[in-house]
Amino acid sequence: MKHCSIFIRGAVYSAMLLAASGCTLNPRSFQVKKQIIRTSDAPNQSPLYSQAVKAGSTIYVTGILGIDPKTNQPVGTTIQEQTRQALVNCRNILRAAGADLENVVEVQVLLARPTDFAGLNEEYARFFPTDPPARTVARLGPELPNLLVSIRMTAVL
Repeated sequence: MKHCSIFIRGAVYSAMLLAASGCTLNPRSFQVKKQIIRTSDAPNQSPLYSQAVKAGSTIYVTGILGIDPKTNQPVGTTIQEQTRQALVNCRNILRAAGADLENVVEVQVLLARPTDFAGLNEEYARFFPTDPPARTVARLGPELPNLLVSIRMTAVL
């Protein structure tokens, strides 16, 4: 039996194509290298999680807060200020991974106060003015003093 390698997103579809062509699966052709992304241009230097993980062409950015990376303090007291800083921090992490906001396909926003939804949208629209990524907004679970928003995202190169 011949061995073939193929790279198509979606393992099931790839397996069907290989089987139809008389090939067996080569498990090494499906291995994806994981790369930890770190930058001093964003906060969250924690031993418990990474700022981002790049797996193949996909970048997973962890929940990022509106914190100034130089002072490790929240930026401002409004949702607009903290949203702006959180998105700048996310953009800096994406750049460290070789991407930018144009590569973002999904965003999850966690708000400390649901009443800040309109203010969040006001600032968010400045970063994604056209063709925005898919997005969900939910309530931030733990109470974090003076922190209003956490933003995580997924980007694809």
